[in-house]
Amino acid sequence: MLERSTLAENALQALHDEDYDVPFNTQSLNHSTMIFTGGRPARSLAGEWNFCVDLLDTGLRQKWFAMRPEPAEERVEPWDYDPYQGETVPVPSCWQMLKEKWYFFEGSAWYTRALDMEEIAADRRYFLRVGAAQYDCKVFLNGVFLGNHYGGSTPFCAELTGHLEPGRNWLMLVVNNTRTLDRVPMRNTDWFNYGGIYREVELFETPATVIRDLFVHLVPDGSYARIRAEVAVDGDARDAVLRLPALGVEAVVPLDADGRGEIVIDAQPDLWSPETPVLHDVELTAGGDRVADRVGFRQIERVGDEIRLNGRPLFLRGISVHEDDRKAGKVTDEADLRRRFAHARDLNCNYLRLAHYPHHELAAKLADELGFLLWEEIPVYWAIAFDNPATYRDAENQLCELIKRDRNRASVIIWSVGNENPDTDARLSFMRRLVETAKRLDPTRLTSAACLINHARNRIEDRLAEHIDVIGINEYYGWYEENFEDLAEIGRNSDPGKPVVISETGADGAIGDGGPRRGLFSEDYMTKVYERQIETLRPLSYVKGMSPWILYDFRVERRQNVFQGGFNRKGLIAADKATKKTAFAVLANYYAERRDSEGGGGTQT
Repeated sequence: MLERSTLAENALQALHDEDYDVPFNTQSLNHSTMIFTGGRPARSLAGEWNFCVDLLDTGLRQKWFAMRPEPAEERVEPWDYDPYQGETVPVPSCWQMLKEKWYFFEGSAWYTRALDMEEIAADRRYFLRVGAAQYDCKVFLNGVFLGNHYGGSTPFCAELTGHLEPGRNWLMLVVNNTRTLDRVPMRNTDWFNYGGIYREVELFETPATVIRDLFVHLVPDGSYARIRAEVAVDGDARDAVLRLPALGVEAVVPLDADGRGEIVIDAQPDLWSPETPVLHDVELTAGGDRVADRVGFRQIERVGDEIRLNGRPLFLRGISVHEDDRKAGKVTDEADLRRRFAHARDLNCNYLRLAHYPHHELAAKLADELGFLLWEEIPVYWAIAFDNPATYRDAENQLCELIKRDRNRASVIIWSVGNENPDTDARLSFMRRLVETAKRLDPTRLTSAACLINHARNRIEDRLAEHIDVIGINEYYGWYEENFEDLAEIGRNSDPGKPVVISETGADGAIGDGGPRRGLFSEDYMTKVYERQIETLRPLSYVKGMSPWILYDFRVERRQNVFQGGFNRKGLIAADKATKKTAFAVLANYYAERRDSEGGGGTQT
């Protein structure tokens, strides 16, 4: 057996050592190894990959990654798995959606494909980019371990330079979606734990000098007349050149010894807002490398208990959304996203909360184009191991990757660092540091978290509120909390001094065959909850937005009563993403009223 082969080296080690994962858990593929990919040509690695589930991590124990193609009749040991032939799956995909036997599978799975290279240029560099893989992804090329990445919803890059060979190469990705107590999120969540490589995998070829990062934004000083660019370059370059053709800008950005530089330029761009989603072409060149982006310029700020966009008060007419599909699982595409935004438009929304993890990067690009505001967050959800340094490292890296990916998107106005976490000293320290990281990487946006209510005193009360810009509140009066009068009392008792967004509220409404006619889980009950929520929240002046739970019904393991059947039924639209429930019209009418009374909002006066 392979445990006794020269690959595994030692039978006892292979069979009994539970530290087998340690050499492959460096987490060295992180925000510091990302490259900026906007405007770059990419080679797609989508398609059929060889695939094998590996519940016992036999592959790491037996070193499957070191196995090279060999005819079966010439082998001297029997292989437990053949990486080069056999079962295949499409990439991107979620394995739960492919075969019933994989529906609840949690563990490792091996993906293998050939990577043919006509030639390897000595003066070129090569980067693999994975849009997302749930959750721990280990990368091997031609038997060499290149690193691993933690985080199920953020992109990562692995440099292949020096490991590629002319002709045929073999790329292996080992993806593990096991929920643990020290990861982010932890074991207990309220959305489905999909597994697999479910976003795009691409190969990028660059010059020896590589632009790693580009951040371009309006200086948030109220002048609307200055643009700042922050640049990071890896390689031999003393400066970079920034161009904004529509504004007549061509400016040299000096780089320090670490390849970093910044510049502030006098310019008066047309401002981006939901009513006028103006985007500007941006280009950066350095040392033979070139990247490009489409950037909107706007200013978002908190003034007292107001949220202001380009100087005008703003009410966030929103809805929460999960990245979930009845047929495709967590896989999404442009058509799915455009349908999402079309439904948000039907609701008269100007804002969406992308819960509870980073969604596909195309969501923010389309929001830029279509004129929607976004709340983006990382899955610091419920009872994270707040006293564990490794857990913090994981959370901070996911936040950094999200911010670096999306901070050129005008649509993104809020970075959220957590959801419904118990108010402990460890949690306060953990999340305060995340807020500080968000402000350091991006001082142009607001920070938030779904905070807590003191139910004994019936008031908004959470120590974290002091450290964030916008207080998110998840409340389910009429559903999980029975006494609706408590919500009115919370409204009267609270004086937060900051804007509050009702980040979640709602009720389940099961429709179709088997749905109840009245009472809990009925469409009628759901509608009445929405009507009373709106009536109760309407007079609260410090409430500056809502994102009820949720746009579509979504799959989740923990919801298993007769009306749920493995789905959360709080969607204003059923899981078919077509059938609207009656509460949809209630919210749409309220938002139309707010929109018309405020004249849209969000445009500079």
